[in-house]
Amino acid sequence: MSKTRPSDAAVEHRRQEILDHVIAAGEVRIDDLTTRFGVSLMTMHRDLDDLAERRLLRKLRGKVEAYPATTMESAARFRDTFNQAAKDALGEAAAAHVQSGQTVFVDDSTTLFPLVRRLGAIEDLTVITNSLEAARILGPAKSVEVVLAGGRYHHEFDSCAGPDVLAFLERTHADIAFVSVAAVAVGRLFHPVQDYAALKQAALRIASHNVLVVDNSKFGRTATFAHGDIGDYDLLITDDLTPTEEIEAALNAGTAIEQVECDPEGPEYEI
Repeated sequence: MSKTRPSDAAVEHRRQEILDHVIAAGEVRIDDLTTRFGVSLMTMHRDLDDLAERRLLRKLRGKVEAYPATTMESAARFRDTFNQAAKDALGEAAAAHVQSGQTVFVDDSTTLFPLVRRLGAIEDLTVITNSLEAARILGPAKSVEVVLAGGRYHHEFDSCAGPDVLAFLERTHADIAFVSVAAVAVGRLFHPVQDYAALKQAALRIASHNVLVVDNSKFGRTATFAHGDIGDYDLLITDDLTPTEEIEAALNAGTAIEQVECDPEGPEYEI
């Protein structure tokens, strides 16, 4: 009796798990991956060839390796595919804080794209963003007015940043702002690019209510430019795999916390 071929979704889920493992380890032997994931060497090579073609990892002789951390934080292709189950759960939780008729700011963080997709179903919203992808997602939504904060375009982020964006934000107001970050270490926030660190600080000043949305993979890390701390935000939405010391840092800073349950089969959350 022949084996049932896995669905495309199951194959993609396995490839995401392989990518997550390689990123966490930095470098892994291909033979070790076949053992860990219980697939044939031929299947593993197909998975790795696909990930390498998408420039998500480097495939070498007998092993694979992750790209440098700075490259991964800077490239949208990495950020958009990494830790997707957690991001979906976070997006579901964040959307519950948005009400019809509000003005909402979202930055270019791919962590927020699941939230952005849900905003299209909420009536009478104005969404301010510096992300071209967020604007494309919301473009077809008839009930949402999109205001794009234009300025210097950064291809690696598919978004705008710099002095023109900051000047624009000074003239706007949002009822609620959602921002994510590249790195968090004991409550301190970091980004590898100065323009984006400045943008995230500016977003704090335009909103009545500020929400930080961060999945577990961003904690315990730093980058070049610091831009405040968790205590600057009214609410932190994160997942149940976030380190305890980081949750304690947020509580000590006086920030409310909402942790969601990471379910690979679909988003669930608890308050």
